[in-house]
Amino acid sequence: MTLRDTNLGYFFSRSVARFPDKVAVIDLYGGRERLITYAELDERADRVAGLLVRLGVGAGERVGMIVGNRVEFLEIFFGAMRAGAIPVAINTRLARDTLKFILEDAECKLVFVEPAVHVDAIAVAQAAPLAHRIALESPPPGWLSYAEERDGSARLAAPPELPPDAQAFQPYTSGSTGVPKGAIMTHAGMLWYVDYNQRYWPSQPEDRGLIALPLFHKNAMRGTVKPILYAGGSFVLMPGYEPRAYLDALAKYRCTYSRGVAAVFTMFLQHRDALAAVDLSALRELTIGSAVVTHELMDEVERAIPGVKVGESYGLTEGGSPFRKPLDGRPVPRGSPGVLAPEIQVRLVGAEGKDANDEGELWLKSPYNCLGYHKRPDVTRDKLVDGWLRTGDVFRRDADGFYYFKTRVDDMFSCGGENIYPKEVEDLLFRHPAVANAVVAPVSHAVKGWVPAAIVVLKRGNDASADDIKAWCLVNGPKYAHPRFVQIVDEKDMPLNGAGKIDRNIARNRLALLAAGRSASD
Repeated sequence: MTLRDTNLGYFFSRSVARFPDKVAVIDLYGGRERLITYAELDERADRVAGLLVRLGVGAGERVGMIVGNRVEFLEIFFGAMRAGAIPVAINTRLARDTLKFILEDAECKLVFVEPAVHVDAIAVAQAAPLAHRIALESPPPGWLSYAEERDGSARLAAPPELPPDAQAFQPYTSGSTGVPKGAIMTHAGMLWYVDYNQRYWPSQPEDRGLIALPLFHKNAMRGTVKPILYAGGSFVLMPGYEPRAYLDALAKYRCTYSRGVAAVFTMFLQHRDALAAVDLSALRELTIGSAVVTHELMDEVERAIPGVKVGESYGLTEGGSPFRKPLDGRPVPRGSPGVLAPEIQVRLVGAEGKDANDEGELWLKSPYNCLGYHKRPDVTRDKLVDGWLRTGDVFRRDADGFYYFKTRVDDMFSCGGENIYPKEVEDLLFRHPAVANAVVAPVSHAVKGWVPAAIVVLKRGNDASADDIKAWCLVNGPKYAHPRFVQIVDEKDMPLNGAGKIDRNIARNRLALLAAGRSASD
């Protein structure tokens, strides 16, 4: 085994050897089409590695990335790892203070910045204690020009020798319950997972994916980039998501599959005219994940695109995806991401800390698991127990071995003595014929303690009122669980975070303000 075999930066080397002149990435950044072959991507990553070594970045040192969806993200991300450095790909939609916090918390030695992706990116990088600052366009005085530095650097001849548990990259969690935390992900764990996926659920060289979600998020990187490049396939890389452009790209490039969060699918379903006008005959599969998924949404997508199979996924930044469709061919029930995947261990742990058979907090163990959290021994002790990762997610397991997400450990609330999960109320709302999307959060109530409230997006052409929706929920669901407050918004006003997932903190705060301005009633 060579040093390249143990370094995640080289994980697609076999594809480079097999298909050097094949297009690996179709990059649509800047409104133009760039076709990047496997050989070109490999050379670019090698030159980034050579650039970092030339600038004095050593193995184990971190490099920041404030870069959007473009092929340069990939060559920097994997090129840094080839040099033994640790890339820190930062959510480009974070607030300025959070951007600053991550750069400083990670102790980055240098940073790559695409100025256009964040209004404060240049100022934050300028103020951070960095040895070098590299701009992808229009470098300010004292900054380096990315293209010039990359193309002027020699290709790295060989990667450095790294310890067996060497860190590969450092993603930061969304920080929904506090400041973002940097997860320590290893080369060995990530390489195991790439090979593991190919052994059990293989991608093919003929596969073509479509990415419209941010590359800094696991949905894009783990779900499409790694399996596609490892197998020698190709993918289309969009700079961002727009429903009509997404459908056009699926058709134009004959994409065979795509993955996204629920918002991707609820939004393109609002454009039935565009759906009817495109040829999606090459499309075989769509996967929805990274957030709560309703079976109504999955059914509606399958009706809208006949012949396409829609699946649900569950996964964590720090622990991978423990549930998959059964290898024996059994169909996965709606509402479930599947059964326990091979070679992964899970536990369901009840409130008393004892293992339960049917429902509890999900703990998981596999070589994928992060080693801990950067400079956060307190969080590491809390989240990692004897090699088990505590996910904070409550799951139910049925008699056939299928798992169902219930809620976050800290999301359940009591309404007049009845325990309510936000997902259960969201599932009820999605059954309403006029509802396209919804998020539920608890708001304070003088008598009940807490009651459900909802932000709702209507399907185009529907004019249901908030009172109509509340009345419908009273008739069609448990009376204690109906939303006492409903705010109807346009799809562009749905509270989403940088990864395109529902931001429940924003939703909770917005609904609290709504409830405070009105008198609650049952």
